Amino acid sequence: MSKIVSGFSKLSKQEKIDWLTDNFFENPIKAKETLQQYWNDNRVLQELHDDFIENTLSNFYFPFGIAPNFVINGKDYTIPMVIEESSVIAAASMVAKFWSSHGGFKTSIISTTKVGQVHFMYKGDAAGLEFYFDKMKPQLLRATESITQNMRKRGGGILDIELRNKTAQLENYYQIHATFETKDSMGANFINTCLEAIADEFKRSDIELVMSILSNYTPECLVRAEVSCPVSELYKDNAAFLANKFIQAIQIANAEPHRAVTHNKGIMNGIDAVVLATGNDFRAIEAGVHAFAARDGQYKSLSHAEIKDGIFRFWIDIPLALGTVGGLTKLHPLAKLSLELLQNPSAEELMQITAAAGLAQNFAAIRALTTTGIQKGHMKLHLNNIIKLLDASEKEKAFLITYFETRTVSHNAVIEKYREMRSNSV
Repeated sequence: MSKIVSGFSKLSKQEKIDWLTDNFFENPIKAKETLQQYWNDNRVLQELHDDFIENTLSNFYFPFGIAPNFVINGKDYTIPMVIEESSVIAAASMVAKFWSSHGGFKTSIISTTKVGQVHFMYKGDAAGLEFYFDKMKPQLLRATESITQNMRKRGGGILDIELRNKTAQLENYYQIHATFETKDSMGANFINTCLEAIADEFKRSDIELVMSILSNYTPECLVRAEVSCPVSELYKDNAAFLANKFIQAIQIANAEPHRAVTHNKGIMNGIDAVVLATGNDFRAIEAGVHAFAARDGQYKSLSHAEIKDGIFRFWIDIPLALGTVGGLTKLHPLAKLSLELLQNPSAEELMQITAAAGLAQNFAAIRALTTTGIQKGHMKLHLNNIIKLLDASEKEKAFLITYFETRTVSHNAVIEKYREMRSNSV
């Protein structure tokens, strides 16, 4: 039986739920209860969430937590994080506490330039197109003046536009490459509106406009975060040996893409959690960051480490096109709360805070991998999640937690011990 539906968007919320549950679930009543139990009792707040996207049926909750004890450029921060992975916030908090007594995180903005492009096809003479662009350039910029007026007042706007010949990559393909400064806004709508105005002014009969769109690859919207301390203070025992292993782990991530992907995923555990908490676009950040990791033709580590004159230094340079105004940053109540928790940072400050969270997460992962192994701590935290899948009493839960304090945690091991415990009690 066909599940194709017409006019779905025009149905009421309840009608959408009825259609969905009646057509796709063995137990429609239970499915409806699951969807409805996550509705917010505050009607105004629920309507706000309903309007974020189309065809909203319910809310999908992720844990909202905090990582305290971050010291960034001498300033104390408690960082909000939204993530489902059990060990991330614990690891970030532990590392933040360690570095708070070793100089903290030092961060700086390298650049904040963003990019947008008008893509078009042109079969004529390249020199003639260049002449036309040069003649039109002042007019193209004037076409955006009404759009850029407010942004210019804040110190932003269009930095430059240039014609790029891309016919070596694709026959007849050219682009107008535009650079922007968007200050505290991530700037997607601003950039796209400017590009469409430029394209509309630039068009003529022999130019086939294809599309106008910002780029989420922002290698010139770059932030650095770093930590450093004497090697002797990095570990309690065998500091020089373990510091060298730490650097070898970075070198391996630079040499082996399979390792680099997982290495950088760990960095993004910290970064995505802050990006989500502040209502920013984590998909755009992910895409830009991973493209940056492969900018030299091979996917490599985003972080770097060295030992020089007895000092261990660990740092990251990473593109983070974030905003603190626009989008959900001021619309979503928890995003707004997150920014207030971070002391209402500018976009540049948020970039630095987020980079520090990513570096902290990476430090925790590498230190664990090169010493005790990552599973010991991760699976201890995962133990509660496994227990929750069981119909365990509070007494049984307490027993399992105590039992696995000195034993290796695995899903099968927990299940077997639970069944054994139940069997013995019977």
